[in-house]
Amino acid sequence: METNHQEAFEVSNYRTQVANSDSFDDDGRPKRTGDFLTASAHIISAVIGSGVISLAWAFAQLGWVAGLSLLILFSVVTYYASCFLAACYRTENQATGNRNYTYLHCVRSHLGRMNATLCGCVQYANLFGTAVGYTISASISMMAVRRSNGHRNSGGKNRCKIMISFAIFQILLSQISEFDKFSWLPIVPGVMSFTYSVIALYLGITKVIGNRTVRGSLTGVSIGVMSESQKFWRCFQALGNIASAYSYATILIEIQDKIKSPPEESKTMSKAISVSALVTSIFYLLCGSVGYAAFGDASPRNLLTGFGFYKSYWLVDIANVAILVHLVAAFQVDCQFMFLFIENLAAKQFPDSDFIKKEFEVPVPGCEPLKLNLFRLVSRTTFVICCTGIAILVPFSTDIVELIRTISYWPLTVYFPVEMYIVQTRIRKWSTKWICLQMLSATCFVLIMLAAVGSTAGLLHKVYNPLMPGY
Repeated sequence: METNHQEAFEVSNYRTQVANSDSFDDDGRPKRTGDFLTASAHIISAVIGSGVISLAWAFAQLGWVAGLSLLILFSVVTYYASCFLAACYRTENQATGNRNYTYLHCVRSHLGRMNATLCGCVQYANLFGTAVGYTISASISMMAVRRSNGHRNSGGKNRCKIMISFAIFQILLSQISEFDKFSWLPIVPGVMSFTYSVIALYLGITKVIGNRTVRGSLTGVSIGVMSESQKFWRCFQALGNIASAYSYATILIEIQDKIKSPPEESKTMSKAISVSALVTSIFYLLCGSVGYAAFGDASPRNLLTGFGFYKSYWLVDIANVAILVHLVAAFQVDCQFMFLFIENLAAKQFPDSDFIKKEFEVPVPGCEPLKLNLFRLVSRTTFVICCTGIAILVPFSTDIVELIRTISYWPLTVYFPVEMYIVQTRIRKWSTKWICLQMLSATCFVLIMLAAVGSTAGLLHKVYNPLMPGY
């Protein structure tokens, strides 16, 4: 009995020494080295994505007044909700409380298992929809490159071939089990998104100069060009486009988990959120307003496609290739969460299965052997095939993806951060602050439901015709 007590004491003492050493943090993990600058850079690169090139279309539906107002509104709401989330990184005490390593872990610690289950369903549905969207967007970008270089559009055959090629490449990449060793991989989407966003901004400015006028109107596309009901639903759909451009809350906890302390991680993260929110909002305002000023009410859903056979077509090609590279890397970065969830769930259900756990080494000339696992091979391949199959068979799946991303904005970006902040700071029920936070959450819920209705109406107006030329 004394021996067991002595062993327990030695283990506890060892853990304390490890946590207090210069190489490890208070949780026994390697010392975090992130700071204000690295956190700001990670947030900005994660936020500015392919959604930026659809903002001009959203402005065209809403007009200058509503477009600018809603973009600023969502920027402010997302900023405050992100600060609430930053305050919840540690449970109870922001300086010495237990760390939460992921968004889902954070929800479970503050709101319990039931809310965590609901959050997980929304988060993984959003990830699956995003993966389908990546597959579709990759084919659109490659088709645009082919057309700008004089290749004849052969209908849906080329698009299907591109999607299948993209899927094969993703299947091969998905078998790499140690993606965490590729520290450069998460940086690639950020660099590429900046590349095509800056090109779109530059082309928009040059088109405005060439037009010698600023196009657009205060209220957007007028009734007459489209019916009153179409105008109504498209405004709500544009609202969803703007909301989905700010759907990045789920990655904030992971970024905060890389920040060193002291000072408290929440303080550093709040400063980083302030700077990144300001930078991304200015960038979004520029891209949306410049694109609308260039094309007016005729702004396309994808700003880059509006330049057609622009004299500097090679610049448009670079932007589309940048989108493709962004999508290839982002697919793996985002889907790793889904892959690990499926594999961990299977390992818990069948802990003794060789099919799930046993790994084989496949020699690769000039590189380290590739570690393969049969369950990983089957599950990840099946996932990629399902995403590609939906992208090919459902021509309006982009609208479905947009609907999923719109609906997930409220729970992931507003509701859970607000509720966790209330629990973390022990805000008394029915107090003034509690009422204000609930009103904020309720207002965002109403706006997102309107956006979801608009997206659903747009989806129902689609005509499904598998033999449609050009598909």
